[in-house]
Amino acid sequence: MSLESEAEADAPGEAALPGTLPEALRAELVAFRRDLHMHPELGNQEFRTTAAIKARLEKAGLAPRVLAVGTGLVCDIGDPQADGPAVLALRADIDALPIPDAKTECPYRSTVPDRAHACGHDVHTTVVLGAGLVLADLHRRGLLPRPVRLVFQPAEEVLPGGAADVIECGALEGVGRIIAVHCDPRVDAGRIGLRQGAITSACDRLEIALDGPGGHTARPHLTTDLITAVARVVTDVPAIVARRVDTRAGLAVTWGRIESGHAPNVIPQHAELSGTVRCLDLDTWRTAPDVVHAAVDEVANLHRAKSEINYVRGVPPVVNHPDATELLRAAMTARRGADSVEDTEQSLGGEDFSWYLEHVPGAMARLGVRTPGERTVRDLHQGDFDVDEHAITVGVELFTAAALVDSAW
Repeated sequence: MSLESEAEADAPGEAALPGTLPEALRAELVAFRRDLHMHPELGNQEFRTTAAIKARLEKAGLAPRVLAVGTGLVCDIGDPQADGPAVLALRADIDALPIPDAKTECPYRSTVPDRAHACGHDVHTTVVLGAGLVLADLHRRGLLPRPVRLVFQPAEEVLPGGAADVIECGALEGVGRIIAVHCDPRVDAGRIGLRQGAITSACDRLEIALDGPGGHTARPHLTTDLITAVARVVTDVPAIVARRVDTRAGLAVTWGRIESGHAPNVIPQHAELSGTVRCLDLDTWRTAPDVVHAAVDEVANLHRAKSEINYVRGVPPVVNHPDATELLRAAMTARRGADSVEDTEQSLGGEDFSWYLEHVPGAMARLGVRTPGERTVRDLHQGDFDVDEHAITVGVELFTAAALVDSAW
């Protein structure tokens, strides 16, 4: 029995397209997601996760290929010939976060200490897997108008992100568009949020070391008052940076760590501080390292401190291409009606999906995971994060419709 023969349309527009999700597969995908949730793995360590995805795709008659880095995989559905229709790529990230799972009463809470799927990557992975299973069935029946490539990417949470490894492995060859979803606890399950243009921000890491000869706190005028120098870097650098670019670019330096000194009456010889540099605008992000370097050097020199700067490039903003954004809108509308799509704002979070968009047009949608009517305010990267699992069905049907709704692009 085919997947489609078991399915029933349960929302506006679903009957117009094949590829709806049968109940048996819904239940399997929920179980798959819960298994991933119980066994989270950090970036570039996702061996169990990779094996589980690979086994399920092979069971469906597909031929997934593990990436050269040892985790993550890609899998084609249909023949991505150069003279055929362009490939539509569906991307998921598979890694977890190094934080404890705080859902004490949850039967599928993490079994790994200090590890949790607190950003929804287990959902992203399950959605792309489910879409792949449905689309493979459609392909066998001659109903898939173009080849589709499933991309299960490792290490999204590790700067500058595992997308570079995927791209280096040739996963974008023949790809005409690439699409993705990201869980959003502010959007109800059954809905998605869309935005043309930038939907996330750039995010880089900044590490600074300041040095001086040290001395006695009774005679700061005879040495480099390193604590004062650090304090001025903390307060002055963000202000200087913000005034040297267009304020609409949203370039912001925020500190997360400061370390220096061992005694109250000793001026230290060494200090360290680190934080992030975030930016809303792609062009400004490209110039951010020079602006930040100049500001740090200016403040450090004023206080006679020697500075060493490690500016770690992270990710540019995810800039949704208009055509790819409209493809997602059309796909969601075909499945669940126009009211299932809402506008969303640009986030200050970073996402390495942006690296794919440096090569091919694409778009990311925000997948609603909040239970309708829920009043609890949840957020990503928190130990109690969880989702309404109806979002899995919605994500699968969004991706399958995207592969079917517009056969002309």
